[in-house]
Amino acid sequence: MFLALLLAAATAAAPLPPISPAAQPRGSSALAPDAESRWVPFDLTPGNQLRFSVEIDGRAATAILDTGVSYSVLSRRFAERAALKVTSGGSATAIGGIVSIGWTATRKVSFGSLTRQGGGLAVATLPALATGSAEPVDLLVGRDLIEKFALDLDYAGRRFRLLPSGRMPFRGFTAPLTISRDRLVYVSALSLGAAHLQPMIVDTGDGSSVTVTDAGWTAAKIAGVRTTTTISFGLGGTVTSTIGIVPTLRLGELTARNVEVRVEPAGGFSETIQSAGRIGSGFLQNYRVLLDPAARRMILAPGATADRPPLRSTSGLLVGIDRDRLRVLHVMRGGPAERDGWSAGETICAIDGQPIPRDYATNPLATWSAGTPGRMVRLRLCDGPERQLTLQHFY
Repeated sequence: MFLALLLAAATAAAPLPPISPAAQPRGSSALAPDAESRWVPFDLTPGNQLRFSVEIDGRAATAILDTGVSYSVLSRRFAERAALKVTSGGSATAIGGIVSIGWTATRKVSFGSLTRQGGGLAVATLPALATGSAEPVDLLVGRDLIEKFALDLDYAGRRFRLLPSGRMPFRGFTAPLTISRDRLVYVSALSLGAAHLQPMIVDTGDGSSVTVTDAGWTAAKIAGVRTTTTISFGLGGTVTSTIGIVPTLRLGELTARNVEVRVEPAGGFSETIQSAGRIGSGFLQNYRVLLDPAARRMILAPGATADRPPLRSTSGLLVGIDRDRLRVLHVMRGGPAERDGWSAGETICAIDGQPIPRDYATNPLATWSAGTPGRMVRLRLCDGPERQLTLQHFY
């Protein structure tokens, strides 16, 4: 299951409220002289986001690297624990709806080679469900902290670093990259079928691959793609989308093959913020990526997984971890689970006789839902009965 998380700048339909982070002190950011050697290790959350460690006013914190966030967001939980003074009263557009935000001043934020003195952070509730983890993170590191620098993402090595803009640490395919004037997030453009789609938000905080609007999908006119449904989780709630795998798409000089594409319903988040969609971590992780908006370019060097058909569900069940059990979050259209009458909200306590382990997210047992077609899986519900589910390809 991939989860999407994205926070845009405050509402576009009205003037920025007094609490808007744009109206607050920005602070001063700088890189250490040895920036090239200052790699930041990260792990991928179950929601497919880059999670790493930062320091906020001398306190250790966990963060997600999120180029789809206009202003970095601190969790209310962390702010309360650190006894930070939070000014409230604003709101922001997020996947799933509108969320309340506040603002707090900070003395210093640092990670890797980056140190920002002064300034502050937006403050919002950051739910654990948005990353698929048992514990929520403390901070979304957004555009405001990193836009002046080149961001070198080594997904294969599970590490990233910030470099002075203009550096070219590796060679690859070039695509355009800028900061949008209205939403203040990283944006590019891509070609899908007959459609040229822009602006596409380049969003490391979105765990899915590529997401487009309903209008963009219609304009692409791609025939023969089997689709189903899936869900995404944002700060504002849950969104149901259509999903399919397209044979090719173009991103600048790059032609990518076998790409998973989500299609938002009409009037969805991307339309609301007047974008054509998002390019997420599910796509970017197949490459080594350099994001350098100050130099107006993105570099993508294909990795070992580029162009491979993506992992797809053969069960039709999207589940979330709930301590010692799995909770069914969505039943995918046309899949074996829908055919067998499964419903969202049901809970699973054992798979082929094995209880759900604490490390389920990284345990080999978790591969059952995308297993070999024809395999029969025994799933014991937490209220007693056991069901059998035969896996199959359905999109």
